Amino acid sequence: MSIRITLPDKSVRTYEKEITGYELASDIGRNLAKDAICIEIDGTLTDLHQTISSDAKCKIFTQKDQTALEILRHSSAHILAQAVINIYPNTQYGVGPAIEDGFYYDFLFENNISEDDLSSIENEMNNIISKKQTFIKEYTNTEKATELFKDQRFKKELINTADKEEGVDNNEVSIYKNDKFKDLCKGPHIPNTGYLKHFKLTKVAGAYWRGKETNPQLQRIYGTSWFTKDDLNKYLTRQEEAEKRDHRKIGKELKLFTTADELGPGQFLWQPNGAILRNEIESFSKKAHIKNGYDFVNTPHIGRSILWETSGHLSHYKEGMYPALKDDNADDEYYLKPMNCPFHILVYKNDIRSYRELPIRYFELGSVYRMEKTGVLHGLLRARGFTQDDAHIFTTTEDLNNEILNLLTFSIKLLNCFGFENIEADLSTRPEDSIGEDKDWEIATQSLEDALNIQKISYKIAHGEGAFYGPKIDLHVKDAIGRRWQLTTIQIDFAQPDNFSLEYINSDNKKVRPVMIHRALLGSIERFTGILTEHYAGVFPGWLAPTQVNILTIGNVDDYLKTIAKKLSNYRINIDDRNIRLGEKIHESKKSKIPVTLIIGENDAKNKTIAINYIDGIESKDIEISEGMKSIKNILKEPVFKL
Repeated sequence: MSIRITLPDKSVRTYEKEITGYELASDIGRNLAKDAICIEIDGTLTDLHQTISSDAKCKIFTQKDQTALEILRHSSAHILAQAVINIYPNTQYGVGPAIEDGFYYDFLFENNISEDDLSSIENEMNNIISKKQTFIKEYTNTEKATELFKDQRFKKELINTADKEEGVDNNEVSIYKNDKFKDLCKGPHIPNTGYLKHFKLTKVAGAYWRGKETNPQLQRIYGTSWFTKDDLNKYLTRQEEAEKRDHRKIGKELKLFTTADELGPGQFLWQPNGAILRNEIESFSKKAHIKNGYDFVNTPHIGRSILWETSGHLSHYKEGMYPALKDDNADDEYYLKPMNCPFHILVYKNDIRSYRELPIRYFELGSVYRMEKTGVLHGLLRARGFTQDDAHIFTTTEDLNNEILNLLTFSIKLLNCFGFENIEADLSTRPEDSIGEDKDWEIATQSLEDALNIQKISYKIAHGEGAFYGPKIDLHVKDAIGRRWQLTTIQIDFAQPDNFSLEYINSDNKKVRPVMIHRALLGSIERFTGILTEHYAGVFPGWLAPTQVNILTIGNVDDYLKTIAKKLSNYRINIDDRNIRLGEKIHESKKSKIPVTLIIGENDAKNKTIAINYIDGIESKDIEISEGMKSIKNILKEPVFKL
């Protein structure tokens, strides 16, 4: 009996006996076999040495494919764990997945290691790599697997609690072995350890077992791996640049924000420079929203438990909320708001609504509070208290497509104004833990997908990653060094209008449900400021800079200084008239990342000229004052928002 194998190009190869994925690749071409990493058989990704014994559709993944890179990184995590166990045999090992740009593995050491120990672990990894050990997949039952991992507490826990994705399916346990090392894993892996040639262990961090603070704290070793040395070097260079751009470092240097032990983790104090930057971001956003037909609202920071019960947050999001606040005068509880949406719903519900009013768009820069785990907090990028540029739109089903398209256009143009041109999207579909009717989810998902296609935005489907009340679009931008940041979120919600019995009177004079859209375009002001800081490395566009012009004086120019300052009265200026060396003043101005440094001396006062040093290094001297002002205004002008 012959075996027919259909390839992605629809061609068919016939074999008289079973064949492995590697043999198939070799038969197709020597170069393909050399570059092959894994194979997909009838939609299931598996190892190259997997046998094909019946007719099948097959796709071979090579080193050029992202899927292959993810497999390389997962295999890198296994090799890391193997190296650690070889050096520290009494170590308990947890899990080690591939992540974006790398991998990690969690360990419980007898004695904690430091980053100084990473070089010795790397050396042992290279020893394992040199032996070209084959990754061998085996299956056993839970009883035998428990015995096999009898000295590994975390593996035994996984055997009893894990799911198919973690290598455990009912009573069948999937295990990978290479040399004497073994691990729970569904695979696939690279053909042998020798395929890992270009890697680097990057850092050691703390991590709770399975992400729960009540569990033991482990040490997480991070690393990165690539198929080429050039890709590895490029990544390491990007990481060096990323460290220079760290918003926490720049925020401290530029006095944008700070924190204090008394505040607790995940909360920040905005200093004057940061408050100016924040105000400029918010003001620009407000003006854009006015142009796009939004009404502004303002809502409280707490609400009664009945509000959050009705919205579904207490049943679906309670772990992310702060504990209840008790009312001394009543048998009632209040909660700090993790989201603004229930309050905007109450504003809508306050009046009888007609179809003629819709769409209604409520906008608020609303502060919310979420009990994020300490381990995931990261400066302004992940905080416990933050302000969303939040809005909720109430519209008809008939107008839904137009409203989503309008909203997507609005989002893109707003991000463009802040300097983000490279935009991609994720379309997140219905999760298992959700509410609402199937047909409503289908309508909502299709509406989002249609808008993305019309706007010709590149997107991928994130299956099951939607909110519990509706599907969503997440817009991602790429910053100056190519990192991908999630910003805008657009969510359709058929459930909340039902939960709160929202209505409007349609053209037939009947009461019907509106459709609700949740959206935050910048995400949160805190996170957006952090991303913006790293994107520009603190050298903000002139219109955003806390200090836009620094005026440096030489000699006695008081009267002329008044003239210059008056011409720049619409801008944020600083006057440095200290009696110190000019070079020192210029150095401090550059260090403060001020866009324009204007220098005036006694000759300038006499000739009515100025000298200008721009932050990009361009210098101009003896400029006639009107020409100088024209140049400065052009550098500092605010972008024009047009729909």
